[in-house]
Amino acid sequence: MLLTVLGFQSPYPGPAGATPGYLIQTAYTNLLLDCGSGVLAQLTRHLPVYDLDALILSHYHHDHVADVGVLQYGLMVHQLFGQRDQESPLPIYAPGKPAEKTAELVYRDATRFYPVDETTTLTIGDIRVSFLRTDHGDGEPCHAIRLESSGKTIVYGADSGPGTDWTPFASQADLFICEGTYLERNKPARPNGHLSVGQAAEWAERLRCGSLLITHLFHEYTEEEVRQEAKAYRSGTCYVAKIGLQIDLSL
Repeated sequence: MLLTVLGFQSPYPGPAGATPGYLIQTAYTNLLLDCGSGVLAQLTRHLPVYDLDALILSHYHHDHVADVGVLQYGLMVHQLFGQRDQESPLPIYAPGKPAEKTAELVYRDATRFYPVDETTTLTIGDIRVSFLRTDHGDGEPCHAIRLESSGKTIVYGADSGPGTDWTPFASQADLFICEGTYLERNKPARPNGHLSVGQAAEWAERLRCGSLLITHLFHEYTEEEVRQEAKAYRSGTCYVAKIGLQIDLSL
């Protein structure tokens, strides 16, 4: 599996930036995880929109879904241009509530919605997908996503507070994509459904993950300060998210 970071910032994109979105590719499958603000423009650097096989949304917060509407418009146009079959709407897999959000995921012949929860397992092309509900705080479901293909495993942690139990869901994942929303200097006194960089590193080390990608970062953070607070992770390579970063698990 090849991972490309299309966006990683939160709560909004910085200059020339984008909020969360990750392209997962195998020889047979093109899968998009989340579709935040600016993600679609980055996607087209790597893949035509009409070649996507599926979109999975972890949850419905704006920084993770802001570009879904323009993706739907784009797919509609590619169908009109004959570049995508009108009988092949893009499947969007996402939490089954709230209903007002799920209703927006069906658009003409461009997209179809399929609900998921923590009991769901999917096969998309040659990728097996499963889900874990995270501690994201506001009552609406948010799911981490586990992807398995050709003996490799990627776990995308989505948004998560310290109440999420990652074992065994993310244990020994080849790549753990974990949010580091806060640094020690701005971490709130009470947990609010997000992790700090230090907490992300501690979890990845405890889980013995082969590599760690720290993401969901405020755009003013520097790579140096993120790495400084991720020192608890020693089991493998630690990546700090940036747009265009690629991690090839087949190497």
